[in-house]
Amino acid sequence: MSDDDDSPISARAAKQLFAELKAAPALVLAVSGGPDSVALMWLAARWRRGLARGPELTVVTVDHGLRVEAAREAREVKWLATELGLTHRTLRWRGAKPATGLPAAAREARYRLLAQAARSTGASHVLTAHTRDDQAETLLMRLLRGSGIAGLSAMARFTPRDGLVLARPLLDVPKSQLIATLKRARIAFADDPTNRDAAFTRPRLRALLPQLAAEGGDARTLVRLSARLARANAAVEVLTDGAERFLRLRDRGDAPQPGVRSFEAAAFAALPEEVRLRLLLRAIDALGHEGPAELGKVETLLAALDQAVREGRGAPVRGRAILKQTLAGALISLACGRIHIAPAPARRSQGNVKANVKRGLKGG
Repeated sequence: MSDDDDSPISARAAKQLFAELKAAPALVLAVSGGPDSVALMWLAARWRRGLARGPELTVVTVDHGLRVEAAREAREVKWLATELGLTHRTLRWRGAKPATGLPAAAREARYRLLAQAARSTGASHVLTAHTRDDQAETLLMRLLRGSGIAGLSAMARFTPRDGLVLARPLLDVPKSQLIATLKRARIAFADDPTNRDAAFTRPRLRALLPQLAAEGGDARTLVRLSARLARANAAVEVLTDGAERFLRLRDRGDAPQPGVRSFEAAAFAALPEEVRLRLLLRAIDALGHEGPAELGKVETLLAALDQAVREGRGAPVRGRAILKQTLAGALISLACGRIHIAPAPARRSQGNVKANVKRGLKGG
């Protein structure tokens, strides 16, 4: 994009933004009515008009039912989409809203509804209007939460999700450039006051960005850091793939048990710590049944495994597990010089436990 963050986006630059999506059968555009998403809609419509053949575009607005203005904003998006020759749908997040964790719950609901719209229209991609500013804010949020390098890589331009692809064509574009584009085109957009609500983390961090920029930590610098971390993360993923193949080759003579991942403990211990950590994460997430494992908990597990391997190496164990632990619905154990990861038995509810106790008392 242009080095001038306040210059409107040219037709030529817009064409480059969407070039990788030309062969898609259909696309869903997530448009809330704010400047970023309205710019996404306007730029995508202009790009599509310049193609002899191209994907069908459907604009989807999600009304979370959290603000009274949302319904009016959805109608305004529909009006503009119709003016641009695009199909529009408004989807509503119905049901009770959580008392805590509302932004995360609203985000999950939005993606679920967008995915439903994409499947119903035959779209292969859902386009969101995340910008360079959003990327910088995401990096800061994850940095403060202590994320690993995978998390600090922040958002990718394309992300597989639920059998579809989330596409972020504006990820390298500053918000100011999108606003300049809309102003030149004389297109109005909505102002969501929750974007400045200090009750939420992202607006608080957004307010800090000017101070960080004064110290050299502007959005461009933060995004550059994120890109470098993404590059490092990709390299570690390649190393982890190689380590996984190496461990499988060590076990060539042993038939693996179905539904179980198993590593020779000594060979596993010789790998770099970050690679060992990722191998555990992959296995736990693949075989566990309680959602993705928390990085901090897997780090604690790895430290316990490392200590158990050091203390138990060379000692006769006769099948007895040196270490046994459940995490995220997976059962991890160390026995006979091997680390095993398998699905953990389902937790019994408190009601079932009480019923079993009563049955035992009656039978005794």
